[in-house]
Amino acid sequence: MRAAAALLAAVLALGAALPRPGLLPHGPARGDARLRPGDDESSPGLLLRRALRLYGRAARRLYVGTNGVISSQDFPRETQYVDDDFPTDFPVIAPFLADLDTSGDRGNIYYRQDDSRDVLDQALGYIQAGFPRSAAAFVPTNAFIATWEEVGAYQELSQDTEPSTKLNTFQAVIAYNDEDTYSIFLYPEGGLQFLGTRPKESYNVQLELPARVGFSWGDSDDPKRDGLFHSLASSERALRGLERESNTGIPGVWVFHVGSTEHVEPGGGQGAAPAVPQSPPEPPNPGTASYTRRVSSHTAMAQRPSRGGPVLLGFVPARRDTQEPGGDGGTGQSFSANPSSYSSGQHGVGVEEDVHFNPDVFTYSAASRETCAQHHGQCSPHAFCTDYAAGFCCHCRASFYGNGRQCLPEGAVHRLNGKVSGSLRVGRASLRFQDVDLHAYIVGSDGRAYTAISGVPQPAARALLPLLPLGGLFAWLFALEEPGSENGFSITGAEFTQNLEVTFYPGGETVQVTQTAEGLGPDNYLSLRTHIQGEVPFLPDNVTVHITPYEELYSYSSSAVTSSGHREYVVAAGTANQTLSYRLRQNITVAGCPHAWPPARQRLSVARAFALFDSHEHVLRYALAARIGPAPDDAENPGVSPCHDGSHACEAPARCQPGAGTEYTCECSAGYRGDGRGCRDVDECSEGLSQCGPFSVCLNEPGSYRCECRGGYQPAGDGRACVPLAPPSDPCEAGRHRCAPGDRARCVSRGDGRATCECLPGYTGDGIHCSDVDECAESPCHPAAICYNTPGSFSCRCRPGYAGDGFQCTYAEGNPQRLTPCQHERMYPREVPPLGDGHVPQCDEQGRYRPLQCHGSSGHCWCVDAAGQEIAGTRTAPGTTPPRCGSPESIQQLTPCEHARMYPREVPPGPSPVGDGHVPQCDEQGRYRPLQCHSSSGHCWCVDAAGQEIAGTRTAPGTTPPRCGSPEPTERPPSMCERWRQSLLEHYGGSPRGDQYVPQCEPGGDFAPLQCHGDSGYCWCVEQSGREIPGTRSEPGTTPPCLPSVAPPSVRPEPRPDVSPPASGTFLLYAQGQQIGYLPLNGTRLHKEAAKTLLSLHGSIVVGLDYDCRDRMIYWTDVAGRSISRAGLEPGSEPETIISSGLISPEGLAVDHLRRAMFWTDSGLDRIERARLDGSERRVLFDSDLVNPRAIAVDPVRGNLYWTDWNREAPKIETSTVNGANRRVLVHTDIGLPNGLTFDPFSKLLCWADAGTKHLECTFPDGTGRRVVQSNLNYPFSIVSYANHFYHTDWRRDGVIAVNKETGSFTDEYLPEQRSHLYGITAVYPYCPGARK
Repeated sequence: MRAAAALLAAVLALGAALPRPGLLPHGPARGDARLRPGDDESSPGLLLRRALRLYGRAARRLYVGTNGVISSQDFPRETQYVDDDFPTDFPVIAPFLADLDTSGDRGNIYYRQDDSRDVLDQALGYIQAGFPRSAAAFVPTNAFIATWEEVGAYQELSQDTEPSTKLNTFQAVIAYNDEDTYSIFLYPEGGLQFLGTRPKESYNVQLELPARVGFSWGDSDDPKRDGLFHSLASSERALRGLERESNTGIPGVWVFHVGSTEHVEPGGGQGAAPAVPQSPPEPPNPGTASYTRRVSSHTAMAQRPSRGGPVLLGFVPARRDTQEPGGDGGTGQSFSANPSSYSSGQHGVGVEEDVHFNPDVFTYSAASRETCAQHHGQCSPHAFCTDYAAGFCCHCRASFYGNGRQCLPEGAVHRLNGKVSGSLRVGRASLRFQDVDLHAYIVGSDGRAYTAISGVPQPAARALLPLLPLGGLFAWLFALEEPGSENGFSITGAEFTQNLEVTFYPGGETVQVTQTAEGLGPDNYLSLRTHIQGEVPFLPDNVTVHITPYEELYSYSSSAVTSSGHREYVVAAGTANQTLSYRLRQNITVAGCPHAWPPARQRLSVARAFALFDSHEHVLRYALAARIGPAPDDAENPGVSPCHDGSHACEAPARCQPGAGTEYTCECSAGYRGDGRGCRDVDECSEGLSQCGPFSVCLNEPGSYRCECRGGYQPAGDGRACVPLAPPSDPCEAGRHRCAPGDRARCVSRGDGRATCECLPGYTGDGIHCSDVDECAESPCHPAAICYNTPGSFSCRCRPGYAGDGFQCTYAEGNPQRLTPCQHERMYPREVPPLGDGHVPQCDEQGRYRPLQCHGSSGHCWCVDAAGQEIAGTRTAPGTTPPRCGSPESIQQLTPCEHARMYPREVPPGPSPVGDGHVPQCDEQGRYRPLQCHSSSGHCWCVDAAGQEIAGTRTAPGTTPPRCGSPEPTERPPSMCERWRQSLLEHYGGSPRGDQYVPQCEPGGDFAPLQCHGDSGYCWCVEQSGREIPGTRSEPGTTPPCLPSVAPPSVRPEPRPDVSPPASGTFLLYAQGQQIGYLPLNGTRLHKEAAKTLLSLHGSIVVGLDYDCRDRMIYWTDVAGRSISRAGLEPGSEPETIISSGLISPEGLAVDHLRRAMFWTDSGLDRIERARLDGSERRVLFDSDLVNPRAIAVDPVRGNLYWTDWNREAPKIETSTVNGANRRVLVHTDIGLPNGLTFDPFSKLLCWADAGTKHLECTFPDGTGRRVVQSNLNYPFSIVSYANHFYHTDWRRDGVIAVNKETGSFTDEYLPEQRSHLYGITAVYPYCPGARK
């Protein structure tokens, strides 16, 4: 300790920063392992010499990751956590969680475990500086050290960029003994040269997510909703303070208690070393009188850190949500589970009284105190509610017992139902079981508890016989109460969690049990979920287990009940008995009434205890009879065995075996030899003690050995001998499979003796049962063709009078069987006029329309012209004299093109010469012009003489139209492959999904020899006709050799965007990568169930987004395509690119619906530009004094423009007129990263969302009246205002968040199923707001 004190004094003497020597020694010279260089690497699990207690649980392995994290389990892929805020879904100790990269010799990451005295003394000095009182007696026996030395941030490099020279150095130390654990974060002077990293999905949008520093439990079924965490820093402001601030009095040194408690306890709460001057507390937020946080009335804890804000236990609102540390100035917060929704604000409570809090840090408010009048519904029907000074509590009425929230009748019989899952190692066998049944029967009148667990595998069930605490929980819950005492249910009710750890002797096997009570069900049945994991000693079949009566002491606090003890049991086999023992420690977390304290200690007396396994019924049973009473006076200082308090002298791996009183012996486990204090490993291989058989190799392991078979051999049934490895037979070749017949399915061998079945194309099912797909149900043929379904396939045939292959049908020129228009109408009647309402026309002998037409059912009659069109004014009513009609020759005859122009229709009968509202263009003779162009969408295509579109000729808007006309001698008609491809593309709406097949054609029109099915990866060879060649289909990842051997690359047309028109009413549109999403509003609530993709834009990255309310058009910027585009919200509208040049990184976009103009920012060119809505009259407004322009907003009524510039050195919000006049800075103080900006046309306020300060703020257009609406955002990107709410996209939660304008509270959120970053957001009104000047 003298060395530690000297080092501490030396560090303090150096002033306001930690020097590099202040880090614990590290590197190859100290025996450190080095993590592989890379972007997302993790170390193998390092087996600790002794287990450490982390977050109240035992950890035996630690993993180190590239991205500034340590965990007790292996890491998922970095995409699942590196950009997210706390909590993570796995346990984390994070000294600097960010997207780090050590590729290309950019730094090293070292780690090791150490028990040398100099290292432990240095760690202890730091710990006691942060915990001078509570850690005064703490003596670490082991340490784990991880050091990130000169590591860089991940960076996408190109030929024009150089690697950043900013590198970070920091260190994390875990110091522990058998009872407790502390963690130390060290940040030397100049060690943090960058504070965040750029997300990989950000493309060329300049964003940087700050690193996260803290701890996360990650231990629940849905940690994103319920995980506990403690955040030290997650904003640039807090991260900058890590080097110069502290909770120990030593700049750059941060200490935390992470072992025996479920909550992280920061250092400094007991008065840290005052040797170094501390920075003054940060001022409160502008516009607020004090710093206020909402916390739960029954879970709030306050401490006095060395500086900054409070350390609070609060709530995680919902999945992927976090809260920033108070003030974010170097202090942190811990958070626990909250079953309520994201919008819950009902937990803010308190009274105005002196509660010994720093008034600059924390304030109570009497106005928000929770009372029985508000919350009596939380009490049981058999309870009454009592108001206290700081809240309320529920208490069970007479003749009932419980915690007030759940009450049961006294003396009654109770039942419990539950599920048990586990993973156990029994001897050398590993066994798993999932959701087996647990039932318990409680006789409350005399404290008896009977427990039955069925379905556990027999070896595990026998080995669990000594584990009486599995049923002992129920004995404590429902023990018979002595006067003045309370059983467990009176304190916990029906909602609690028990964590139990049991260590068996002499083998040292350890098992953890977690039992979670989930409330009372029907008939007051308690529901329980149990998980068992670890290792237990093996017990043979012929033994019984006897457990003698015992007593157990329980200690109580406001939030937990704890007990520990040493218990013996007797294993009997015939006349031979063996006495064994185990040590147990349990912690039961409760949420009882903070105003009704139970006795500090109570004693549970178990008079009878039985355990047996019924091998016939496969049921494990426990039975106990217990009573609970006051602890005896001498129980305050019971004699503790040195084995239990860690004061023994046994050296690892020797086990301390308790004796009488304080006596003990040091015993070695099997596989070790001892000298009375320590143990050394026995090398069974070199000493000939192994039982490995022939053809095997003996490998020594600590405490044991293993036998590995040589190449070509496999273990025999006894686990020791090796037998020749027989190659697995192929069930497909042997016919040993259950697949459907070969004409419907195929058998796929997996190479390990197993096979899978797959239905052939044209069939659907699981491979065992395959049914034919009716392709005709999806109408793949041409409208003038008939579809014939066949087993596994289909065919298309043109109707009489048409020619083609069925996929494309045209009128047969010169065909004597060609139908006239009248004959066609008679054969294929239609419901849509001109002939009207199901009328079937009458034709003469030449197939022409008869001049007089009468409706067969209604009786109406009328005259028609030669094209069959009704002549106005000739219709007569039923029963009257029909009109006199002339001959067809006397009536002017219209050509089909002229007819289509005069009588446009939306749903064409038979073959569709035109569609989608298109009015055709005709020449002087009334024939279809060879080139047709859509008047609104801009698409152009060629048609034949019948007006039918020629496949493959359609061109996109803005491109050169196709050359149409009479076919040149060198031109060829479309091939079968091209016609089939065009037909399927039209059938798929122009944008096939990844699971839809589109044939690939050669440049000459033939089928490509190699065909592949969408994104599935399956490929096959085809004949010249396109039919699959049997036996050539290959697995994903390989392609079959088809002739010709080198197949040309398949050419896929650019898929058309998929537009689905939205419903009427107000809705939100948001940009998410390659798509624009639609999110309707129900009032101001998010109608999440109706959310959908409005527009799919493959290959695009949509950032800026705005809406033109006059033409109902959406406009967006695309940073991948470096363009600005638009699309209508009407059915059939297609995207149109209006600006495609002179852009590098177009981001923010604003539409002025009054002036028919748009404005945008370009962060690559550092410009602000404007243009007409069609892209014309483009000009630069500003190209100076801009560094990173992003968001932009317009006030059309007043003609003002606003934009943000998140220049890190001098961020600002500026304004000018829409013509670029009167430019001036509006806001430049107390802002960080103003990503989002919106102008509210109703309140006339300019509001912005800041990812640096985490604030949502508003001001008047002249910069006055600035106020903070919400001070705890995560990482906002874009924002829009509607009614009394703001809606913003968030990069931490990858969703849309709703904030009430008046209260600033979070009221709702929408998290898309497909998770990726969201960019721009806008609101679409059914009218134009502020449409008059």
